[in-house]
Amino acid sequence: MKKSRFTEQQIVGFLKQVESGLAVKDVCRQGSFSEATFYKWRSKYGGMQADDVRRLKDLEVENARLKKLLAEAHLDLEALKVGFGVKPLAPQDKRKLIAKMLEHTQISERRACRLVGLSRDSWRNPPQPDELTVRLSERIYAVAVERRRFGYRRVHDMLRKEFPGTNHKKVFRLYREQGLAVRKRSKGKKYQGQRTPLVAATRVNQTWSLDFVSDSLANGRRIRCLTIADDFTHECIDIVVDYSMPGAYVTRILDQAARFRGYPDAIRTDNGPEFTCRAFMAWMQARGIEHILIQPGKPTQNAYIESFNGKFRDECLNENWFESLPQAREIIASWRQDYNEVRPHGSIGRIPPAAFAAKHRGNVPSPTEAGSVNLQTFGPLSN
Repeated sequence: MKKSRFTEQQIVGFLKQVESGLAVKDVCRQGSFSEATFYKWRSKYGGMQADDVRRLKDLEVENARLKKLLAEAHLDLEALKVGFGVKPLAPQDKRKLIAKMLEHTQISERRACRLVGLSRDSWRNPPQPDELTVRLSERIYAVAVERRRFGYRRVHDMLRKEFPGTNHKKVFRLYREQGLAVRKRSKGKKYQGQRTPLVAATRVNQTWSLDFVSDSLANGRRIRCLTIADDFTHECIDIVVDYSMPGAYVTRILDQAARFRGYPDAIRTDNGPEFTCRAFMAWMQARGIEHILIQPGKPTQNAYIESFNGKFRDECLNENWFESLPQAREIIASWRQDYNEVRPHGSIGRIPPAAFAAKHRGNVPSPTEAGSVNLQTFGPLSN
């Protein structure tokens, strides 16, 4: 805006001359300004004294300063709205917010750092991970790729001995930075009826759970896997793989397992024909074993083995391509050994089931702790 060559005091003097009786044309000619300018001054300064004009000038300066401060405050608010979607708690989050502010607003780097609460030196020179953190990050990635259904807590359990002193929060941060989060499955519709309570086992060999899992070979032929688990220790007693397994076959499998572990007090199964046939029922009665049959269509009543079967499918069957029955037996036996002796279990203190079972067997070395003899060691049983 063009500044006037007359001061406010001079303009008030011209107005006073007209009020004293001089003609407007004479005053304009003496001051060398137009009549339009005179009338504009009179509409603005008419009836004011020199002190009033000085105070008006001060008010205009103060008003301009307040407008500038208000504009800066609005800019700060806009930057905060852009950056602070959630409250930042860590320096790495603050660096992300500063970058977002600088990208979407006209704010300066200095002001953005001041608003977020981070020094400019910290913004320009982010910390570099040390050698131990780099190695830990690589190991987290390797374990997550190998065991795709493991979350960060199980990954932390796997690396606890290799990296002592590293807590789960650091593992979670590195796990999340690499985008390794496991996709959550959608939950099915909840059952609203009356549920049969599932009594938890309190000692070894109190209850075994049995179930079948189906898969297929590369040539399309179906195979069946009989999974046997101890409800208390969560050990996988055996996984037997074959084309078909009638009731008599299942009883011979259980006799092989009991040769090293002893017979259980009870066995929980569904209502499949293998578990309700005469051969299986007679075998149970002869050995004094209680047979717990779940209600038809209620797999949650056999929740222990169903949970185990879910892990078995995700980590073994879905991750491998079986070309023959011997290859399937070999891969499944290797996975079972890893499940019992290496893989940590959350419900038993985040330790492997074999270690948990050893504590409850008095830590006495036995063939059981070394792993039960798999049926494939003796070859397939005849039907």
